[in-house]
Amino acid sequence: MTFAPDTRTATLPTQSTYQNRVADYWNAEENPVNLELGRVDDLYHHHYGIGEADWTVLQEDDPELRRARLTAELHRLEHAQAELLAGYLGRLTPQDRVFDAGCGRGGGSVTAHLRYGCHADGVTISAKQAEFAGAQARKRGIDDKVRYHHRNMLDTGFETGAYAASWNNESTMYVELDLLFAEHSRLLRRGGRYVTITGCYNDTYGRASREVSLINAHYICDIHPRSEYFRAMARNRLVPVHVADLTEAAIPYWELRRQADHLVTGIEDTFLDAYRNGSFQYLLIAADRV
Repeated sequence: MTFAPDTRTATLPTQSTYQNRVADYWNAEENPVNLELGRVDDLYHHHYGIGEADWTVLQEDDPELRRARLTAELHRLEHAQAELLAGYLGRLTPQDRVFDAGCGRGGGSVTAHLRYGCHADGVTISAKQAEFAGAQARKRGIDDKVRYHHRNMLDTGFETGAYAASWNNESTMYVELDLLFAEHSRLLRRGGRYVTITGCYNDTYGRASREVSLINAHYICDIHPRSEYFRAMARNRLVPVHVADLTEAAIPYWELRRQADHLVTGIEDTFLDAYRNGSFQYLLIAADRV
């Protein structure tokens, strides 16, 4: 199978001053919590982890070994999150194509390819991320099937109906949901599967909490309310088939990360407070294109 050529011309990757700022942020970003975890096995993720942690890493007396074990354990948790998402992409074959929207340094696309053998297109508005991810695919010898593009996930230029599955992994908070889901709906074939794992603020709490506002400021993003995901999906022919609240499963990652002096960014306690006071939730939503 070969990649079908684009049938439309992709617009410039960034479309607004805000998107320019986001692109600048990720072009300059060299955060150890992203880079050191990725070096464990050359799978670079830009999201958080889920599952019970191995707390024995904190009992390690040797400082260098403790640091290495902490890093590896945090990476194990973040990769468990990527595998969870990939498991909801549906019955994919090596002939299928999948779309990774806001792919970062590319770990999610590689995870899906290794699991299903499928073709993957990852898109990021960061030229630096696209270049890095492409180099990783070449290093693995999978660049004939896993490709990365410096494009805008709201207007990719890719072929309509060409994809069996698509996803966002912690990248929906950088865009308007209606514009995003309209593009996913266009790209997916009928019956295709869309999955997102995302942080959202809890409408039943009221307006966005102080903690949510601090997270927005830290990452230059705009966290959406939980209800808006379902409204925007319904407006764009995406019908949820599975919803999972991963909030409790995410807490061990943050509790462990706050103990990793070489990786902390200062936002760890804010996430924990937001999860525990009920104002912020970590959700998985899988939806079918109808």
